[in-house]
Amino acid sequence: MVHVLSSRTLLRPTDPERSRSFYGERLGLAVYREFGTGPDRGTVYFLGGGFLEVSGRSETPPSPALRLWLQVPDLAAAHEELLARDVEIVRPPVKEPWGLLEMWVADPDGVPIVLVEVPADHPMRYRPGV
Repeated sequence: MVHVLSSRTLLRPTDPERSRSFYGERLGLAVYREFGTGPDRGTVYFLGGGFLEVSGRSETPPSPALRLWLQVPDLAAAHEELLARDVEIVRPPVKEPWGLLEMWVADPDGVPIVLVEVPADHPMRYRPGV
């Protein structure tokens, strides 16, 4: 078995400055670290239990198979905050048949991002014996 100490999703955007502005200013992710210099420098953002690294540059947008799943404590508050920051809401908050509250946005290259609130009564919060 591989012993994993840390992990991150690597994102190579078509326009690194635009993506850094989106993730850092509009989405409001906290910066874990930055490295390198110039327009292709790297920025690593906190994603709860993981990290998102925006670095380098790609001539083509990321694969449409790439998606980010971000759990938030209050989806209604996140919705209002993102609207105030002029983030385009691809799909407004709804309660899904599986019980999660979800809202979809997209980054500047079209990477789908789902923001999820897990209601207090959802099975994901069930901990036997607690």
